[in-house]
Amino acid sequence: MEPHPPRVSVIVVNYGTAGLALEAVASVLERTDGTVTLDVHILDNGSPTGDAKQLAEAIAERGWLDRVHLHISSDNLGFGRGNNLVLRALSEPHRRPDFVFLLNPDARLRGPALDHLVGCLLEHPKAGVAGARLHDMDGNASTSAFRFPGLAGEFAEAASFGPITRCLGRWRIPLPAELPSGQVDWVTGAAALVRFDALQQVDFFEPGFFLYYEEVDLMRRLGEAGWECRHVAEAVVDHVEGAATGLRGVEVGQRRRPAYWYQSRRLYFYRSHGRVGAIACALAAISGAGVNHVHSRLRGRRPWIPDRFIRDSWIHMLRPLLTGWTPPQRP
Repeated sequence: MEPHPPRVSVIVVNYGTAGLALEAVASVLERTDGTVTLDVHILDNGSPTGDAKQLAEAIAERGWLDRVHLHISSDNLGFGRGNNLVLRALSEPHRRPDFVFLLNPDARLRGPALDHLVGCLLEHPKAGVAGARLHDMDGNASTSAFRFPGLAGEFAEAASFGPITRCLGRWRIPLPAELPSGQVDWVTGAAALVRFDALQQVDFFEPGFFLYYEEVDLMRRLGEAGWECRHVAEAVVDHVEGAATGLRGVEVGQRRRPAYWYQSRRLYFYRSHGRVGAIACALAAISGAGVNHVHSRLRGRRPWIPDRFIRDSWIHMLRPLLTGWTPPQRP
């Protein structure tokens, strides 16, 4: 008797990007070889622009009603909690998939990318996550695999100064864009295939994160539970940089971050390093940013860090940690 093809549930979380989300789904549904059984789930995450109606109409007009399921949240739950809404629905025995494919609305599968990711998890039973290699719209590989953030890595990234970067290279957070396939600490959540058993084991995403760092935390917890994370260079996914935000290139690195970015950093480092470790990592990042300011100004350049990084790190990350903040208990 032939084994059944693996069942893959694709989740796209949408907020104000309905057109992009539909293109992402179309890139998935172009698969017709039958090597996996696919179902797609779009969550409209409280979009204020009528996206839910647009998505529902498009799903019907394109004849996707039997393959694409629309979930609607009246509130913007953020990335992790939005995925959790769908993941808990998929936990029902008759809907339970083998794998879940997390796909950003601004990402597009190229060729057999999903086949490569599924093949990786089938080949490596200890792997809980397989991440694709992202390419920008010019065809250049983007950083898609990383080390876990830590004291030295935070200082090196904030300093962004050649001698420091080389000295602390073994602790740098981003790995090379052209990295070959293999085991890594974590991969981007923009195009990641996750084993459903592994997700259930760690109770899905940490709900305390609104946006940013939730996939880093998820893969950290999966690692602690004994699961590997693998980067799959052969699985190429095109990423439309700036399509959702309107920002590209240098603007992305230097624009001011919202408060919830710092709050997510605070929660991640508290969970992974404890209070003292989180304080140390915040001080390392602030110190590195100071170095960045000095060497950038000496060269007549704008510092390569987000606007108001030092001030916002103090307000939203370091000061709360010093004054007794503790994260809420998981439900």
